[in-house]
Amino acid sequence: MAYKKILVAIDRSSQAEAVFEQALDLAAKEQSTLMLVHCLNWEPQEMMTPYVGLGTIADVDVYGSIRKVQQENLQKHVEENKEWLRSYAQQANDHGIAAEVSCELADPSVGICDLAQKWGADLIVLGRRGLGGLKEIVLGSVSNYVVHHAPCSVLVVQGVATPSLELTTTGTPVTRDTK
Repeated sequence: MAYKKILVAIDRSSQAEAVFEQALDLAAKEQSTLMLVHCLNWEPQEMMTPYVGLGTIADVDVYGSIRKVQQENLQKHVEENKEWLRSYAQQANDHGIAAEVSCELADPSVGICDLAQKWGADLIVLGRRGLGGLKEIVLGSVSNYVVHHAPCSVLVVQGVATPSLELTTTGTPVTRDTK
C-alpha cells in the first residue's frame, strides 16, 4: 500500500526526533506529503476556575481581563509551537519532501484522529511514552487511543529505552531498560 499523506504527531518529548526521522524515511520512500501536527490540550473552563465569582468589580471586568490575557498567552504558545513545527517542515523540504504544519487546540488523542480524517491521511506516525500498568490507566495513552480510533493505518514508533529504577522484593534497587 502506498502512503501518500502521512500525518506525523509529535510532541516536545525526547522521542519527537525519532518519530520525525521514521516519518521522513517513509515519506522519502513513498514520495509522500507530510502533515506535522502538535496538539495543545487547552481547556479554558479549567483555566478560569480559580476566578469564578470575581465577575465585575466596580465596573472593571476582571473575568474578561483575565480571559484576554489567557487568550494572548495561548496565541503566543500556538505561534511558538507552529514555529517549532516549521523547523521540522524545513528539514523535510530540504530532503525534497512537501510538509505542512498544524497546531491543534484539542486533546491529543482526539485531535490526531480528527485531523487525520479531515486531511485524508493514509498513515499516522506517532511515538509512545512506554507507560504501562497503573500509570497508563491513570494517565491514558494517546498512542493506544489513536491505534483504536484512527481512520487509517498507524505506525507507533518505539523510542529509545530509558533506565527505570525498580525495587526487588528485598528492597534492593535494580535498574532495567523500559520499552
